[in-house]
Amino acid sequence: MSDIKVKICGLSTEETMEAALDAGADMVGLMFFPKSPRHVSLSDACKLADMARGRAEIVAVTVDMDLDGLSRIKELVAPDTFQFHGSEAPEACAAAKVMHGTGVMKAVSVAAKEDLEKALYYSVVADRILFDAKPPKGSDLPGGNGVSYDWSLLKDLDLKKPFMLSGGLNADNVAEAIRVSGVKEVDVSSGVERDKGVKDSNLIRAFMAAVKAA
Repeated sequence: MSDIKVKICGLSTEETMEAALDAGADMVGLMFFPKSPRHVSLSDACKLADMARGRAEIVAVTVDMDLDGLSRIKELVAPDTFQFHGSEAPEACAAAKVMHGTGVMKAVSVAAKEDLEKALYYSVVADRILFDAKPPKGSDLPGGNGVSYDWSLLKDLDLKKPFMLSGGLNADNVAEAIRVSGVKEVDVSSGVERDKGVKDSNLIRAFMAAVKAA
């Protein structure tokens, strides 16, 4: 049995949230970014978070959101962790952590080895780093694009903090990604969707099964 930690990101319906929780997801991501097809309203997010509370870590995913927006999510949704997936500075991550008393995850876009250096600055203040693929040219989305990168770049990486592999993962390739990268944590969004932004319960279950068998 694998001890890999799994985050299912961009959940937006009660059915798929329940599928992720029943399948054993460790973390569930709720997207607060209007440009994303996975964006959820605060009212829907509250319902989904209530389903997950006590069963999985609730992650609120934001992109360059202002302090007022973060405060409103904290007050209404009460996530365990804020994931910053934009161009937020390390200082902004540190401030949010102090203000809201939540965990902080920072996404770092990767295409080549030198991109990993940015993670060193964020690892001082963030509780976890998420390594995602750089978005394709012209994309409006910083993540969830279904593209990948050289997983071996993460092999033997020592940040002194937990880190997570994201970008282009699905049930067919996640075992290979884990083997090549040596990571202990993976994140999936588009890889468990039947259409862009539409999660599929069967694909979620298949992904979780593939990780457990890895």
